[in-house]
Amino acid sequence: MTRPLRVALLGCGVVGSSVVRLLNEQSTDLEHRIGVPVEVAGIAVRRPALRREVDVDPALLTTDAHALVTRDDVDIVVEVIGGIEPARSLLLAAFGAGKPVVTANKALLATDGATIHDAAAAAGVDLYFEASVAGGIPLLRPLKESLAGERISKVLGIVNGTTNFILTRMDETGAGFAEALDEATALGYAEADPSADIEGFDAAAKAAILASIAFHSRVTVADVHREGIVDVTAADIASAKAMGRTVKLLAICERSASGVSVRVHPAMIPLTHPLASVRDAFNAVFVEGDSVGQLMFYGRGAGGLPTASAVLGDVVAVARNLRSGSRGAGESSYASLTPLPMGDVRTSYHVNLDVADKAGVLAAVATAFADNDVSIGTVRQEGHGDDATLVLVTHTAADEALRRTVEVLRSLDAVRAVTSVMRVEG
Repeated sequence: MTRPLRVALLGCGVVGSSVVRLLNEQSTDLEHRIGVPVEVAGIAVRRPALRREVDVDPALLTTDAHALVTRDDVDIVVEVIGGIEPARSLLLAAFGAGKPVVTANKALLATDGATIHDAAAAAGVDLYFEASVAGGIPLLRPLKESLAGERISKVLGIVNGTTNFILTRMDETGAGFAEALDEATALGYAEADPSADIEGFDAAAKAAILASIAFHSRVTVADVHREGIVDVTAADIASAKAMGRTVKLLAICERSASGVSVRVHPAMIPLTHPLASVRDAFNAVFVEGDSVGQLMFYGRGAGGLPTASAVLGDVVAVARNLRSGSRGAGESSYASLTPLPMGDVRTSYHVNLDVADKAGVLAAVATAFADNDVSIGTVRQEGHGDDATLVLVTHTAADEALRRTVEVLRSLDAVRAVTSVMRVEG
């Protein structure tokens, strides 16, 4: 290829506009890195007249995305519109026309990645998606390529900036969840409808992608146990602090002899853990391998420019492959490990109980744990009389056994309320 490389862009919102800006600002550097100039062949949008964050030649705008991705003069299709449809149909059309694809679409890959990967393989073209997880942090390609010789046992990360900002504010100021969410919204860290973030949907999609790559198995978002942060209280944060811990929304992917477990939920982690120092809207992912030990990837996990940077990195990689007549590493799902139900996962609980301050209470509580084969690690009482509270942390046990224990505790006469239940990691 000696002529300019032509890119079709699907979407020109926050990320799409940033892609256009970087293509313009870095055109000379990109030409040197690829070997030929890069040009925008067209941009598919729903509303061409909408004012955008970057100046775009109106002649490049089109509402006919299907025609754009199948044009003969298009070399690479970049998709940043998100969602399942029409993104899936457009990517399949691009593959059908023999076009390699760069996408940031975590929802599509986590929901129906098999269809997309199979279509790319059948067409013999590249599918790159670095920007789908952790924004501008180089993560997926290191997992796929740099660690291709490694047996990864665990991936543990903070992969949603909105929830990390909220939990950071709750930790630093003592604010409640609603107050911290209002601040995140005012500063632009949370969408007008923040449910995808605060209820864990965004992190669950990213966890499915991470697990699929790390464990060479197809994992979908339906395989991910998901809990958000809407029930995290200021009291939970304070209780974590009292134990030298902090609360984070974690994406956890683990390999075991029986399969893989993938889960997203808030958890208390020690202040000594590397993820404990990840503040505000930053992301970080902790990877454990049999040979390399522990690795950590850290940086800005969202935002137009960081995500666009990851998109351009993929564009450069695909362009180099086109020029050399080669393809990048495709999907690796040979292991076909079984996703495990949450009940089989071994974890630990932090439990706060509002109890009557009288003889026999601790014995009744301890019996509830013992009857379900759950060992208590630590226990302490706070307050007296009507204000008495028991705070317990368990040793690791099957999550189903821990869940049953909590249900028994709720039924005890000596327990007025189970005020808080949170998993403990690390």
